[in-house]
Parts: sequence; C-alpha cells; structure tokens
Amino acid sequence: MYEYLNGNITIVKPDFIVVDVNGIGYKVFSPSPYAYQEGQKVRVFIEQIVRDTGVTLYGFQTEDDKGLFLKLLSVSGIGPKSALAIMAAEDSNSLAEAIEQGEVKYLTRFPGVGKKTASQIVLDLKGKLGDYVKNANKEALAEITPELNDALLALLALGYTKKEVDRITPALIEEEKTTADQYIKKGLALLLKK
Repeated sequence: MYEYLNGNITIVKPDFIVVDVNGIGYKVFSPSPYAYQEGQKVRVFIEQIVRDTGVTLYGFQTEDDKGLFLKLLSVSGIGPKSALAIMAAEDSNSLAEAIEQGEVKYLTRFPGVGKKTASQIVLDLKGKLGDYVKNANKEALAEITPELNDALLALLALGYTKKEVDRITPALIEEEKTTADQYIKKGLALLLKK
C-alpha cells in the first residue's frame, strides 16, 4: 500500500525509527536505524506487512535496499525479522555479491541463518541480484575520488581481500574528501573493527 514516507525523524531506537508525516508518527522497523538522526527530513521506502498479529512497516534508505528485502522474503524460511537482521548485519552490496557468488559459509554469519537456510538463500536468489550489484557498484564508482582510489589500492597491497575493501568503501565514500593517507588510516580502522 505504501511506497515511501516523506517526513521528519522524531525517534531513533535500536530497531526502529518514527517518521512524522504531517503530525502522524509512523513506527518503521529498519535494518539501520542509526543511519538516521532525530530532526532529519527524510524519504523512507516502505514495505507494509500484514499478519494476524498486526500491521508492521519496514523502511529502507533506498529502493534497492527495499528490493533486496523483498527478495530475501521470497526465500522459504525467511520472515521479515530474519530478513531485517540479515540486512542489518552487512551492507547490502556485499550481501548481494555473496549471494551471487554462492558463498553459503559467508551467509551463515548472519543471525538466525544456518547452513540449510544459507543454502536456500543461494538456491532461490543466485542469478537474480546481478542488476542490484551492478547498480550499487556503479553508484559507488561514481563517487570514488583519485585519493580514495589510491587508498583502496594501498589497502589491497597490504593484503586485504577485494571483498573486505569493497565492504568498507561505502563508509569511506561518506567521509569528507581528504588525502589518500587519511583514507588509508580510516580504512584500516574500519577493517580492524570486524
């Protein structure tokens, strides 16, 4: 029924946000509520799920993220809470790439995903996320400065895998533009967190 909500964030909690639209506060469960700030004017892409227990809204920063959520829901054995937990544990691009490459072991890292469920995710979604991965990569590549590119190459030269570097690239893109050395320092800090 809803495609998106335009409004202001009034509450940010660990698993949901409240979006005020013309005086009505919509409680929206999100994989990344802390990506929002109270008082921020936003557009949140919404999926409404109706169950016997009630109506729940799930919200995403981009249409692609909402699309990935819906694809996860199409997998047998994955409900909205599981799909949200999977998306909260990893950035969407890395998740889509792992599914496309059939990395069952990688998928078992997510909360509530055992080997059987991970295999089912790959079986149901492999080959269906290529456009999502390409779109995400295209958007990211458009925002990579020469300094950031040098830093990413340096991290690869230090022995980090392409997947590890790709995982932190979106966070580095969001940083203020700076020197290659500063990007390398920030990149190493992010890589050492996980």
